[in-house]
Amino acid sequence: MSVKHIPYIGSGPYCYSNSLAMLLGKDAPSTAVIEFATSSPFGMQMVGDTPFFEPYGWTPIAGFEQAIKTMGWESTQVISKDGNEALARLREKLEKGPVFVGPVEMGNLRYHPNMDGPIGADHYVVVLGVQGDEVEIHDPEGYPYATLPLSDFMEAWSADKITYGKPYMMRTDFRRVEAVSEEDVIQRSITAGARWLRMVGEHETPPGSVGNREAAERLAALVEAGCDAKLRGHLIYFAVRVGTRRAADAATCLSRVGFDNAAEILARQARLIGSLQYSLVVEDTSRAAAALRALASTYMQLITVL
Repeated sequence: MSVKHIPYIGSGPYCYSNSLAMLLGKDAPSTAVIEFATSSPFGMQMVGDTPFFEPYGWTPIAGFEQAIKTMGWESTQVISKDGNEALARLREKLEKGPVFVGPVEMGNLRYHPNMDGPIGADHYVVVLGVQGDEVEIHDPEGYPYATLPLSDFMEAWSADKITYGKPYMMRTDFRRVEAVSEEDVIQRSITAGARWLRMVGEHETPPGSVGNREAAERLAALVEAGCDAKLRGHLIYFAVRVGTRRAADAATCLSRVGFDNAAEILARQARLIGSLQYSLVVEDTSRAAAALRALASTYMQLITVL
């Protein structure tokens, strides 16, 4: 007998969807639906030896245009050639309201405890204002109205350690062009999610990157071989948390529109990914590897039912 899927409500590293929801305001879909619309729950990838519970070749930027159009919105992307131009354009845009900024380097956001320099972690925030040499930010990681020296913010925004996107990216001028229900957003997003899951088309990935079954099996082997401190930290502080949340939210979304078989598989993925947290924290590598090998077969199952 299968265990009933219970929708998750709580905290988690949903910086992208939370930031976007803040900008869309009262007409924003739930963050679960926003995340679903980006296609992030549909697959797994190993970028070199770094795991992500997201589709092969996917990045937040790759899913943005699809998601915002599906939800019935438009926006303007702004990319500047250098820091001086970026700051001038940010000040100009802030006169009309808050600005969606990212990716930024989380390690330079020094209001985060223990952050004192680049760590190669991408993040998204909402910039509220620039006053003198200080920036005010809504950081969805749990820091509303955070302040930061302008120099630190500009260093974070240069994002020179982030492996995708370009420096000084921001989104502005969000405007709703069509009223779309959450159920219709989910329905509209399924085809794109299935396409990402099948890993079709060209993808900009480093040599040796793999997806889905191969990714889960490679990670299982790495974990079983010892799971060094860097890999373990990436998994327990970020990848497992966000991966579990994405799969759980996707199961909830699919069940809302009658895709019960797919929802059941994604709920199973969520349980398997979620079970990794304890195993990795206590360094029970054999149990974690077994869960990953069980996860490996679920991706083809999901392709089949979608």
